[in-house]
Amino acid sequence: MTLKVALLGLGIMGSGMARQLLAHGFVPSVWNRDISKTVALREAGAQVAASPAEAVREADVAIAMVASDVASRSIWLDSGALAAMKPDSIVIESSTLTIDWSRELAAAATAHALEILDAPVTGSKSQAQSGSLRFLVGGDAGVLARARPVLEAMGSLIHVGPQGSGTLLKLINNFVCGVQVASFAEALAMIERSGLEVNQAVEVLTAGAPGSPLVKTVAQRMLERAYEPHFLVPLMAKDLAYAGEAFRAAGIASALGEAARDRYLVAASAGFGQKDISAIVEPLRK
Repeated sequence: MTLKVALLGLGIMGSGMARQLLAHGFVPSVWNRDISKTVALREAGAQVAASPAEAVREADVAIAMVASDVASRSIWLDSGALAAMKPDSIVIESSTLTIDWSRELAAAATAHALEILDAPVTGSKSQAQSGSLRFLVGGDAGVLARARPVLEAMGSLIHVGPQGSGTLLKLINNFVCGVQVASFAEALAMIERSGLEVNQAVEVLTAGAPGSPLVKTVAQRMLERAYEPHFLVPLMAKDLAYAGEAFRAAGIASALGEAARDRYLVAASAGFGQKDISAIVEPLRK
């Protein structure tokens, strides 16, 4: 029996995920606050719902991919999605959220006789479009076994522990990513101001020890000033704020995370809020 799937949130990530579900034989019921983003998916075969509650009413598995705690709470609680779901169906929260809200949501799901997995992803726009996301799953192994066909339609998965583990690991992952991008932006600005031959200096960095896959990718975007959004600047600022909360709760005050977050906030204030995170180099170039 093919599972009935709902997908809430059709931004950069959610729209790619919905298309992968369609490509693998699912007929997702989709919802998005901006209904214009549902038009192409309706034409591709998805069912478009008028509200989160309508989208999840018949779902065996309901997935959310939204921007923040506030958006997640609005969907699951304020809009009544949890209350609308069938008992024993599965809630999958793939958004990047705080630990506190992840726990509160899990408790609310349990109170509604629902199962829940926190399953945020690594990867961005291209991985969502190609079905190569990696889900970092926290929750019960038996529940994951039931949801596995849905997640594997959109990528691969790793079970990282009990509920909340996926949320925590994603925050740590994005902390590392955010700091790397910010540090490279400062490095490139220094190269450009110093008189060094820019392409040669960047090649030394990207081909050497600093050259992580992420650094290589954003280095090219920064050089080309190609800022089509894959990961929006304000969302990285938000993720670093959420990561900072988790770090402080563990007794770690991350000066690196705060300094990196400032770079994203400055870029957003400078007019790059709808651009890719690689655009944080631009205020440093002025």
